Amino acid sequence: MFPNLNQQLATTSVAKIAPDRQDAHPTTVNFSGGVGNLKTRTNVLIDLGASDFEIKELLAYNQNMFDRNNFKLPQTFPPTPESHVAIWEQYAAEAEIIGIYTVLKQRLVQFQFPILTGISETEEYRTATRKGKSVDGMANATGLILIEPEKLQIRIHQSLAGAIPALIAGNRNDFVTLVQALTKRNEPQPIPNSMGACIVSGYNNWNRIHQYQQQWITQQSKYSDNDWAVEFKRLISCHELYQDKFIILSSGSYSNVAASELGLANDEWEQLSFKIRLEHECTHYFTRRFFGLMRNNLFDELIADYRGIVAALGCYRADWFLRFLGLESFPIYREGGRLQNYKGEPSLSKGAFRILQSLVKKSADNIENFDKKYSGQLRDLAGQVSVLVALTTLTLEELASESGNALLEVAYLSQRQLLFSD
Repeated sequence: MFPNLNQQLATTSVAKIAPDRQDAHPTTVNFSGGVGNLKTRTNVLIDLGASDFEIKELLAYNQNMFDRNNFKLPQTFPPTPESHVAIWEQYAAEAEIIGIYTVLKQRLVQFQFPILTGISETEEYRTATRKGKSVDGMANATGLILIEPEKLQIRIHQSLAGAIPALIAGNRNDFVTLVQALTKRNEPQPIPNSMGACIVSGYNNWNRIHQYQQQWITQQSKYSDNDWAVEFKRLISCHELYQDKFIILSSGSYSNVAASELGLANDEWEQLSFKIRLEHECTHYFTRRFFGLMRNNLFDELIADYRGIVAALGCYRADWFLRFLGLESFPIYREGGRLQNYKGEPSLSKGAFRILQSLVKKSADNIENFDKKYSGQLRDLAGQVSVLVALTTLTLEELASESGNALLEVAYLSQRQLLFSD
């Protein structure tokens, strides 16, 4: 009934923003600075002892990829939710009656299949996920096995980028299963212990497509299969009509860091971990929605962890960020820290990875100093948005430089003036 639809699963002078405006027409923002001075960046790397080859690697890896010419903010905050949020609100309402696992098993095709090596290459799986075929009678559609399905939660979280669905697993093994099902095509690919959340972007939701088809049929006095094929072709060109963005979250310690390492009680750390994790992913959603960019890159992680830590604690702590990455004993790196998840493709050389660690340490210290100085301004809505935008105008080398604190300060004040001036 449906043509083939390939799976597209994942895995940062200006018109002012008027928060009281009710319309949501975007404002295009053209950035005037912070593009990434090549000479400054190179000098920072030289001072850290990088070789010519390592400089080339790191300049490429740390290139600022946020498209500032096409960056758009809405006219009102919080922004109008994207179209996919409505279906997840429907799922949440249905879950109040029959339970979340039951709802998602009925609605999301990946919940119909187990985690099994090679299953994504079977004809049944491919026709179900790529063509929207019913799983009735499919031998492989034995269902997604969760240890504690009753602990699943759906939350529609209001982020700086607007409402976004969050699927929360109450069990670590169930979190891994959900990530494998929804981002790894139900294949048992390994998930790092330091990973406790992920954002899924461009998820092809066949439930939305089927609902669209039913609504289309009711509007037709008569139609043929060819008529629907034409309409389906039009539908798949409008990604917002069938592609979802949502967050998968786990409970437990953030970045696999124990409460005792931070001098906290387990319950307190679990609550803080959840806040950090949620706002971290929402920051990726912010850059995805407004910049069209979301990467598995250290600079993106630095921005997202900044937002997560501040949201949880009310201030930024460089020592926490460094511990999350495995750099709490800098210059010694703790094997298994999150930093090794962001070596890039192709992977940074051993020497470049060592220099990257120094860049991270200096950047974190500069950001903490900036955050302390402007803490009174950074906690309102304008401050929260402005500092995120300001961070995206810089590079890791600039943040790590001797003038990194001042560069961030200038970028922040500039963006706040441009975006939120009266």
